[in-house]
Amino acid sequence: MSKGLKIGELAKRAACQVETIRFYEREGLLATPARTGSNYRLYGDAHVEQLTFIRHCRSLDMTLDEIRALLTFREAPEKNCGEVNALLDEHIGHVADRIAELKALHQQLSELRRSCDEVSVAKDCGILSGLATGAPVVERQRQCRVGQSSGSRSHGKTKSD
Repeated sequence: MSKGLKIGELAKRAACQVETIRFYEREGLLATPARTGSNYRLYGDAHVEQLTFIRHCRSLDMTLDEIRALLTFREAPEKNCGEVNALLDEHIGHVADRIAELKALHQQLSELRRSCDEVSVAKDCGILSGLATGAPVVERQRQCRVGQSSGSRSHGKTKSD
């Protein structure tokens, strides 16, 4: 590249916000660019490549520290990559833990939703009651049904809608 890119041009090429670029610079992830006489930042192809790498790592939910470590290895291409493998293995473990947490959250939300499977008045809503009291799911289901008259019907969508 014959001339450098200003920060707005880099942001467009990397499909990110200018503030994101400034943040990565402050965090030491993106190399400090050269400056023009009027103090504008000038970025080169290496910055585009580095920013693309950082953004890809972030899309994989890697932390800034993990990215920082990976960038260190990129700067030492002859170094053994065993630590890179270990870093990724650890990250995969964190992702597996988060998946388990999200599955547990899904289960809790599903149980909460089942605690009030028919439309009733808000004061008898098992979901609202469960959120307020933290009562066990079985108790919330009982509370929801107790407050309903035998003629009440659901006006919400069903699975077949």
